[in-house]
Amino acid sequence: MAESFFNKLAKGRALAISAGTQPADCINPVVVQVMKEAEIDITNRKPRALTKEMILQADRMITMGCGADAGAVCPARMFKTEDWALDDPHNKPIEQVRKIRDEILRRVSGLIDEIIYCQET
Repeated sequence: MAESFFNKLAKGRALAISAGTQPADCINPVVVQVMKEAEIDITNRKPRALTKEMILQADRMITMGCGADAGAVCPARMFKTEDWALDDPHNKPIEQVRKIRDEILRRVSGLIDEIIYCQET
């Protein structure tokens, strides 16, 4: 969701790439549905595994609740990150997934404002 919102709102001025430390086999169908409600079709997207190359090429790395489970280890933590501590939409009802989507949109919008402001000054 974050990658799609970011790339739509950034309009080519910046690029987001989404990847996970333990990516699912496919995009959650409820997430596909709520993104269609936001006029973004992610039907054909595929989850990607985070690679060292992605990390090294990134200007900024944001995680979303990485390592939120007790005892979980997030390999991305070996690098400077900002964690948004958002709920995973997996197995959540559509109403909850909509709230997660809306919070992601709010945070992505703020991030784009910050990045574009820095580019312009």
